[in-house]
Amino acid sequence: MSILAVDTASQVSSVAVLSTERVAAEIGMQGALTHSETLMPHIETALRMARVKKEELDGIAVSIGPGSFTGLRIGLAAAKMAAYALRIPLVGVPTLEALAYHCMCEGVRLVPMMDAQKGNVYAEEFAWANEGDILTLRHVRPLAILPRAEFIASLAGTAQPVFLLGDAMQKHTGTGLPAGVRLAPVHMRMPRAACVGLAGLARLGKGMSDDPMTLEPLYLRRSEAEVLWEKRHGAEKES
Repeated sequence: MSILAVDTASQVSSVAVLSTERVAAEIGMQGALTHSETLMPHIETALRMARVKKEELDGIAVSIGPGSFTGLRIGLAAAKMAAYALRIPLVGVPTLEALAYHCMCEGVRLVPMMDAQKGNVYAEEFAWANEGDILTLRHVRPLAILPRAEFIASLAGTAQPVFLLGDAMQKHTGTGLPAGVRLAPVHMRMPRAACVGLAGLARLGKGMSDDPMTLEPLYLRRSEAEVLWEKRHGAEKES
């Protein structure tokens, strides 16, 4: 089974072609270009590098957030269009869950955090557990929007090491963290399409898929544009 995986939830544009046996190709870039400029060329290049024709794909996995409002819309639109046109399964993968696939090992608390602006983060906690020689990802702490400093402080006093992942820690030096809390290396910190694909393969293996017509991004708040529009037009109505 070969699938295409897409992640545009952050400043990173990432595309991968993979199966349960290998990651055949992966392209990732964090730069000045927008997702609308890079996504389709990256998909074409990744398929060519993997020597997989689009008609040979068995499914598509896409990161659904939380994350960048514009980035998520671009990635999801491309994935839905391709799944519909090729008539193959589509599976949406929560961004923070995909980040937990960076470190598939027991005995570690995995805490992905994505930037939610204004000092806040989208945060969730996971842990891998061995069940019959099979590693299974468990949710330990539900997804929420929290002040970053306050949330990190709440992780103090842990018996198990804590790894912080996600773009919310992109510019953090790793100093001043509570004892036992560690910043993941930069190559493990940012979203990767291969990890979205691994989570997607696990879902597809269980017979799970989403409807391209109804799958929506995972938003926990309104965009800044929506908030500003409401403030502006609310003020106009009052006047």
